[in-house]
Amino acid sequence: MEVISKDSIKEWIVPFLSTGKRGRKPQVELSEIVGAILYKLKSGCQWRQLPVKQFFGEKSLSWQGVYHHFRKWVSAGSIRKVWVELLKQQRGLLDLSCVQLDGSQTICKNGGDCIGYQNRKAAKSCNSLFLADNQGLMLAGSYPVAGQHHDLYQIRQVFEELGALLKEADIDIAGLFLNADAGFDSQVFRQQCSEMKIEANIAFNPRKGEPSEEYVYFDAELFKRRNVIERANAWLESFKTLLIRFETKAQHWRAFHFLAFTVQLIRKINKSPKL
Repeated sequence: MEVISKDSIKEWIVPFLSTGKRGRKPQVELSEIVGAILYKLKSGCQWRQLPVKQFFGEKSLSWQGVYHHFRKWVSAGSIRKVWVELLKQQRGLLDLSCVQLDGSQTICKNGGDCIGYQNRKAAKSCNSLFLADNQGLMLAGSYPVAGQHHDLYQIRQVFEELGALLKEADIDIAGLFLNADAGFDSQVFRQQCSEMKIEANIAFNPRKGEPSEEYVYFDAELFKRRNVIERANAWLESFKTLLIRFETKAQHWRAFHFLAFTVQLIRKINKSPKL
C-alpha cells in the first residue's frame, strides 16, 4: 500500500526531518521509514503489525525501529516542521478567499492524554479544531482537548495556536474570511476574530435567541462553502489511524494529522500542471 511515492517523500518530507549526530545511522533510507509510518497512518494497524519486510526487505529494521524514528521526529518537532515548510512553499496552491473552521470528535480506545467521557458518543473521546482553505485543503489542526469539552473550550488559546501555525508558514491571517457553525457563536470568539482582523461569518445559535445589534451581518451564501471542511474531515477518516484514536500521547495523535495534511497537499502538488 503506497500512500505517496518514494520520490515525493524524498522531495517534500525527508529534507525537514531531524537526523541525530550521535549513535548509529539507520541502515535503511529515511524515505523507507517514512513510507512505513504512512502505511501505519493509512491502514490503522498496530505498530507491531507493520509489515517491515515489505518496506525494508532483509535489512535489519524492526517495527520498534520505525516507532523510534517516529517518536524522535515528533519530539524534535520535525513532523510539524514538514507541514509548515510545505505550506510555506506551496501557498500558490491554496485558496484563501475563505477559510473554514470546524471541530471533530474522535473516540479513544486506549486512554492517555487529553481524553474524557463524552455523553453524546457514550464513550471516551478527544476533540480537535481544524482550519481548511476554500477547496477543503487542510491548513492547521489544534492540540486535542478532552472530549467532554465543547468547541469553544479555551477557544482563545486554541485559535491563537491555529493562527500562529499559519503565520509561521507566512500566511497572513489579517483580512481572512472565516466560516464557522453555530457551535462557535460566542461574543468572546467574535471579539477575538475582530482583534486578529479576521472577518468572522459565524452562524447564529438559535438557543441564544435573536441576535442583538452588536452582532455582525451573516452571509448565508458565503456560509455554504463550509461544506468543504466537512468533506475534508470525512477524507481524514480514510486514514484508519485517525478514525479511532489508539495513540495514548496527544502529540503523536496530532503529528499523524500533520502527516495526513501533508499527504493531501502532496497529492495536490502532483496533480497540478508543471510550469
